[in-house]
Amino acid sequence: MYIVVLITAVDKKQAAKIARALVQRKLVACVNVIDRVSSMFWWKGSVDTAVEVLMLAKSTRAKLPRIAALVKSMHSYEVPEIIALPVVGGNRDYLDWIDESIR
Repeated sequence: MYIVVLITAVDKKQAAKIARALVQRKLVACVNVIDRVSSMFWWKGSVDTAVEVLMLAKSTRAKLPRIAALVKSMHSYEVPEIIALPVVGGNRDYLDWIDESIR
């Protein structure tokens, strides 16, 4: 099963470091880095806000445990966002490219 993994980071530098590590280790085929997303969330009993960087990583479900472990090991957040969404369809050529890229 193909997945898109959402990962937020504190800034572009951290996002780039994590994205490069994920791609170099062939855990993901691609990471889109989206700068300056506004986040609102519950943290330690109150509502908080932050400006973050969002990463969209394309991979397979089989790689998710290793993706999560790597992100956690590199991340500055106590509880980093690592959420995988299933891909229910797509361009077959692109999906084949994901497979080739993470072999």
